This record gives sequence, C-alpha cells and structure tokens, in this order.
Amino acid sequence: MKKFLKYFLIILAIILLIGLAGFLFIEIRGIPSYEAKKIDYKVEIISERVERGKKLALLLCANCHKDRQTGALTGHLMPDVPKEFGTVYSQNITQDKTYGIGTWTDGELLYLLRTGVKRNGQYAPPWMAKLPHMADEDINSVIAFLHSDDPMVAASPTPDTPCSPSFLSKFLATVAFKPLPMPEHKIEMPDTSNAVELGRYLVFNLECFSCHSADYKTNDYLNPEKSVGYLGGGNKPLDLEGKEIVTQNLTPDDETGIGRMTEDAFVNEVKSGIKEGQPALRLPM
Repeated sequence: MKKFLKYFLIILAIILLIGLAGFLFIEIRGIPSYEAKKIDYKVEIISERVERGKKLALLLCANCHKDRQTGALTGHLMPDVPKEFGTVYSQNITQDKTYGIGTWTDGELLYLLRTGVKRNGQYAPPWMAKLPHMADEDINSVIAFLHSDDPMVAASPTPDTPCSPSFLSKFLATVAFKPLPMPEHKIEMPDTSNAVELGRYLVFNLECFSCHSADYKTNDYLNPEKSVGYLGGGNKPLDLEGKEIVTQNLTPDDETGIGRMTEDAFVNEVKSGIKEGQPALRLPM
C-alpha cells in the first residue's frame, strides 16, 4: 500500500510539474507566431473598389479600429471585448508608415485578412475578424480602400497601445485558434439574383454567425455552420460600458427566433436599428 501511495504521489508530482511548465510556457511566450509567407499580389486601386471597400470596412473594421472623436482608423481601447480575453486595444491601420500600415504590401494585407497572420509572423488573436470565405473581389476592395486617399485611412502618427491578452487568450491561440489556410482557388462573388446564396455569403462574411452563435470560443470560422449553436443566439458580447448583451436567436423558430418576423420588420431592424414595440437596438449590434 505504501509503495502504491509513493508511486501515486510521484506520478501526481510529475503531472503537476508538466502542467506548471505548460502554464509558464504559454504565459511567458504569449500569442504564438508563425511563418509569414510572402505573396506577390497587387490590387489595382479604382474608384468602384474603393467605394465597395469602404462599405465593407465600415461594417467589419470601423467598429473596432475607428476613433470616435477623429473618425480615423487609428485604433482604441476595446471595452466590448469580454474581460476573460484580457485588455485589448485595436491597432492603427491608417497609412502612416511608422505606426500604421503605410509600408504594408497588398500581399501582406491579403495574408493577414485571410489567415490572421501579420507580416511579422504574429497571429492576430480571436477578436480580430478573419475572412476565409470572402470573395477575392471583395478582399481586393478592402485592400484598395486601405491604400486609398480616404480621410479614414489618411496617415496618422498615432502609436499603438500594446494589448494585454489573458492566459485564456494565449491558451486558446495555442491549442484552438490557429492561422486559417490560404484559399487554394479563386473565390467568386455570390450570385446576387439568388437571395439564399447572397444571404449566406453575408452571414458568413459580415460575422453575423460569430456573435449570434453560442460562444466565440466554440465558433468554427472555416465551417461557420458547424459552430456550436449556429445562429441560435445566447452569446454574450459586451457593450461599450462592459455590460453583457445576450445575442438573439436568428433561426426561423417561431417562439424564440425570427420565424414570425416580417421581411419589412427585419429590414427595418437591421438597417435602422429600430425594433417595433421595443427599445432600439444598441451596441454591439
């Protein structure tokens, strides 16, 4: 019996030491880095692309990167990121060559937007949107806008404030959230005459599923429909005051979802934020 207890304690000590070593490794190393592949890629900046890119950037990038006082995409503290992920600041993505992305190539921006890997190899943590399903032309439009002369991205020498990711963020970025693969083939724009195909494209690429599935930690960004509680709501993002806002069920369920909502009511809610008979929608929606 004593020998068994001795071996048990030795094994337990080894397990604890391994666990401690793993904890220290993840905590000290932080968010992991990867090889940043160099891609020879050039986007022609034309007015149609810049206009489309600005529209997409306002939907995908501005909520996190836009300074509400200046209107420039210089980054700021993100109080709406759940506290369990740490203290998060968005980065300067204006054309400033020192503090922004003024020296980034189109290929480096493409690789970041597709995979989540920055040009220095560091992985952009889970709170940054990745766009593995976005059509090539829409990606080109975003890049064209970021390299345009629009005031939102005009060079601004605003230094970045370093993030302080929590151990959970570091752990998830180590074991769960990995860089996404670069698409192996061209991704075409959806058929705009097919409402279901177009809607699916928007739900995936405008991150509807990300907030309206069960939890950010269990989202499947390569296969959104496999996310736990896909579009069933219940996720708990924060508003700008740090208050939890439970997301709605967007499935066709008549009782808890949008099954009984008319098309006009849905359009009005999404475009204007006005919800019939109820308080207006608020951030983070």
